[in-house]
Amino acid sequence: MDAYTSFAQVYDLFMDNVPYQEWGEYLDKLFKEYGIEDGLLLDLGCGTGKLTRYLAEKGYDMIGVDYSYEMLDIAREQSDASILYLLQDMREFELYGTVRGIYSACDCVNYILEEEELREVFALANNYLDPGGIFVFDINTPYKYRELLAENTFAETREEGSFIWENYFDEEEEINEYDLTLYIKEADGRFQRFEETHFQRCYEPSTICRLLEEAGLEFVAMYDAYTNLPATEECEKVLFVAREKTKTIIQ
Repeated sequence: MDAYTSFAQVYDLFMDNVPYQEWGEYLDKLFKEYGIEDGLLLDLGCGTGKLTRYLAEKGYDMIGVDYSYEMLDIAREQSDASILYLLQDMREFELYGTVRGIYSACDCVNYILEEEELREVFALANNYLDPGGIFVFDINTPYKYRELLAENTFAETREEGSFIWENYFDEEEEINEYDLTLYIKEADGRFQRFEETHFQRCYEPSTICRLLEEAGLEFVAMYDAYTNLPATEECEKVLFVAREKTKTIIQ
């Protein structure tokens, strides 16, 4: 959970291939399908706040939670004061009250390495949702870890910086490790080297469904991420929709 320190400085640079606006439009439409057109939403693992800001522009009252001070610092610089950002570990996050919906994008859930801890994340989401509230999140799939990331190395160079991503997937332990070497351009034109190691857990969709149920949430749907297509075994990323089902709506 100590990742995204040095990488925060160039995160948006190297993530410019992520269609945040399309994802934001999708989430907005999805929440509206479940009757959530305004009110409080929680972005769990908000990073630099791109989706947080987009949904704030759509009229939602936004809360962003992230464990990286460096990422939140960037988010705050780029947001207005209407968005509340909280420096918290998603495994034990706390809110001041309930929210209408929660979402967690960019495979944040995969950073939770133990089933017991992920069950607790789901239980906290259930606790902080309004009656019938919706929890939406995506995960990287076993197919992506086994077939696409595997034992591969990736690299990219930009004028402002470059990175080398060395990936290792332990199928027996279901843990994906990637070592990032970053070269970030300083104000004087020199490049400074940083290193980070990230760990993610590979979860079978059936395991996610079981943990949702154990946490008191109702599984609603699973899609090929950010589409309305059904998930298949060859999806790189899938999106889950779960619903709070235990609270009573007071008329």
